[in-house]
Amino acid sequence: MTQPNLDRLVPAYVREFEPYIPSKPDAELMKLYGCPRLFRLNNNENPLGPPPAAQEVIRRFPPSQGALYPSGDSYYLRQAIGEIQGVDPDQVLVGNGANEVIAFVIKAFCEPGDNIVTADRTFAVYEWVAVFSGIEARVIPLKDEGFDDAAMLAASDERTKVLFVCNPNNPTGSYWSREKLTAFLDAVGGERIVVVDEAYCEFVEKEDFPNGISLLKAYPNLVVFRTFSKMYGLAALRIGYLVGAPEVVDMIRRTCVVYSVNRVAQEAALAALKDDTGHVQRTRDLVRESRAFLREELEKLRLPVIAGEGNYLIVKLPLSDTLAYRKLMREGIMIRPMTGFRYPNHIRITLGLPEAMEAFLAALKEILP
Repeated sequence: MTQPNLDRLVPAYVREFEPYIPSKPDAELMKLYGCPRLFRLNNNENPLGPPPAAQEVIRRFPPSQGALYPSGDSYYLRQAIGEIQGVDPDQVLVGNGANEVIAFVIKAFCEPGDNIVTADRTFAVYEWVAVFSGIEARVIPLKDEGFDDAAMLAASDERTKVLFVCNPNNPTGSYWSREKLTAFLDAVGGERIVVVDEAYCEFVEKEDFPNGISLLKAYPNLVVFRTFSKMYGLAALRIGYLVGAPEVVDMIRRTCVVYSVNRVAQEAALAALKDDTGHVQRTRDLVRESRAFLREELEKLRLPVIAGEGNYLIVKLPLSDTLAYRKLMREGIMIRPMTGFRYPNHIRITLGLPEAMEAFLAALKEILP
């Protein structure tokens, strides 16, 4: 049998890329670590689940409809997003989670020799998608736990096509105010695309936090990402979207894979947007209370905490974060080690229900040296 010559067939940038290894299913992890229950505090999921209207859609989805292809362009969902956000539905593209819409943008604007600019301690997928696509990723150190606008501009050159800003930032929770974001957009001008990833925007209650979509008319080189995974609790269904100026979205649309978003996801997301039961406010209240409680308790333990916006915080430990992960797993607590985010000896904790917060604190006290 002749083996394929992978050295010749596979580009060097793919061969050299370190793949992300997902964790095993919860049931397998519980067997591995010998814990009877598991609190998932690693992926910034909403412990309240989807809004009631979305839950009802999922519960009542007709099995016979599983044989039919979904809307290839999420037609009804785009109509609703357009109405709510005050944009033409054709300015909206829906994808299979944030990862796919990130790939849409990079494929649309970048070719070999180009580069993107982002931060070193942020959502890693901007960097990953660029690198395994053969595009240089310029990662700029954070400044005061936030994106450094001046350094990002200084790192840009004639081959910079896209600048990615996570607002608020995952994992630090820092954010750019409307004033800072518009100043950055003014400085960039129209020669580059600026992506503002607002995956956690629904958690922010600060008055100076900008709605990126409202800036599109003034800044047509701006593209805004949103997701249904976090606030709306639909992470399992993998659905997110981007909004941009008509001419920009027309280019990005050419890179889209149609039918990539399943019908249940589309209908549940549509129901989530229209839900009037107070799901967003209930989630905000829970996150606010959990953040205050956990921050106070961690500070009592004299542990440095970074707690901004979003439904998470990070804490520095006096031991390896990967070791802490294994020890906490034995106690039934799953957190995110932060070495992969270039925060060695830090862990990120999803803010959630009181029972989970108390269980995390009890387990942490057990493992601290």
